[in-house]
Order: sequence, then structure tokens, then C-alpha cells
Amino acid sequence: MIKLIASDMDGTLVSGHLSIAPETAEAVKFAQKQGIEFVVATGRNYQEASVPLKNAGIECGMITVNGAQVYDKNGETVTVVDIDKEAVAEILDIFEENNIYAEIATDKGIFSESHAQRIEYFASHIAEAIPHLTYKQALALASTRMEFFHITYVKSIREVAKRSDIRVLKLFVINPDGDKVLGPLSKEISEKIPDVVITSSGTYNIEINHKNAQKGIAVARLAHQLGIEQSEVMAIGDSFNDVSMLQYAGVSFAMGNAEQEIKEYAKYETDSNNDNGVGKAILKAINEDL
Repeated sequence: MIKLIASDMDGTLVSGHLSIAPETAEAVKFAQKQGIEFVVATGRNYQEASVPLKNAGIECGMITVNGAQVYDKNGETVTVVDIDKEAVAEILDIFEENNIYAEIATDKGIFSESHAQRIEYFASHIAEAIPHLTYKQALALASTRMEFFHITYVKSIREVAKRSDIRVLKLFVINPDGDKVLGPLSKEISEKIPDVVITSSGTYNIEINHKNAQKGIAVARLAHQLGIEQSEVMAIGDSFNDVSMLQYAGVSFAMGNAEQEIKEYAKYETDSNNDNGVGKAILKAINEDL
């Protein structure tokens, strides 16, 4: 019997329109009424993740920034796993040497050096999620929705990362050339800095966290705290930053819109995020007592 459900957000719980469908929200609430703990496990930070949840009327705990920061349902911080400042500096050196645009997610929010590149990244994300949009339409939509992301623009993210009052939770890179650039970059970082883990939530990005800041580790920790067995945990995801929790969970679902490689890590497949895939997975797990 499932007692804990952990769901990714983008490409999973959230539709291509960047909102949670009413049918999906109702399935989540139905599970909660059955006494099942529901938690979001996302690469987003708390502010970004809160918006669609609030709009859908869902109250739950959140595993954010890929597991680097965990919150209870009241919005109180439970755990923080940051990256050592020396490692951050070394990673930023690699970015500069390769002329790579990057941002940092911290316990004080997201910091970027370029408003224009952030909009371009968000537009690429939207275009990937909603294929029928032209890139120009995606840019327009990205511009109107940027207000929800609480990004601080600074001259130097390196200087921000050095601050004693800042804990760097994640560095993420956006590049339009995808794996052609990001593949070699990931290899270089992995070889030089063993204490980090590199994942991805899309074709054109990589996300760098401390090796102990992974969704699977955070879900396992939460299950242990709640006295829930691994076999009683369900995970749903669509991207490479979901793999660790799909591997951990006793019951795992890959979204229909996930790449084939991701589907191979899951025991079950559900429909896409635009066809209430999460809602259907939840109801299947409950009705069939998976």
C-alpha cells in the first residue's frame, strides 16, 4: 500500500501551460484524504514551486532545488545541503573558461547576470513543453511570466557566491547547443570536482548539486522520518534529475512525455503531463493497491 507519493513538477505535475490541471489536483487531494503523504520533488526553488501549487489549492511538503532544500507543508525549512564554496568557485572558473551562461540557486533565491539570457532560457523551456508555439510566441510568454520567478540580477554571481550569508544550493547552465556543449562540460566538472552530481531537467540545461542533494536521497530521508517503508513509496517523474527517486521508490511511474531512457528506470508508465498523467498514476496506485 502506498503511503508516500513524490512527484516531479515540470513536465510531470505541471502541464505544458505551466499550471496544474484540475483533474490532477483533485487526484492529489484524493490521495491526501486517504492519508497518503504527498510531496513535490522539483528542481525549482521554493518561490517558483509555490505558485502552481497555491493556484491549484494543494498544500504539501516540498523537496526543492533537486533535494538541496526541503520544506514541510507549513513552508518551514527542514534540511539544506549546499555546495562547498571552493567547489563553487572552481565550477565558475570552468564556466568562464568555456564562455558559458550560468545561474546560481541559493538559500536567498536565484541570481543571474543576464535578464536577456534568462528570458531566452525560459522561452526555450516553454517551446520544448509546448511544441506548437513558435519561438517568438514562447519569448512573449516567457517575458510575461518572469515576474513569478523572483530572480535577482547582479553584476557577478561569483561575488554573490562568496558571501558568508549565502549558501549555494545549485548551479545551472543553459546552452542552446545542448549536449554538444553540455556533454563535455559535464565530463570536465565531474572529473575535477567529485563531490557534486550533475543532472538535467531538459535538453538544453545541466544542473549541478552537492552529491548528497538528490531527489532520491531526500525522498528516502523523508520516508525514514515518517516511518514509511521503501516499498510504500511512489515516485513520478520525466527527467534525468528524477532518476534517483525513480530508482529508490518501490512503485515508480515515468511520464508518457519522458524520454525512453527515463522510462527504463520506472516500473510503470503513465500518460503525458498534458493528459493528466500524474492524476492517472495516483488513481491507478490507489485503486490497484500497487
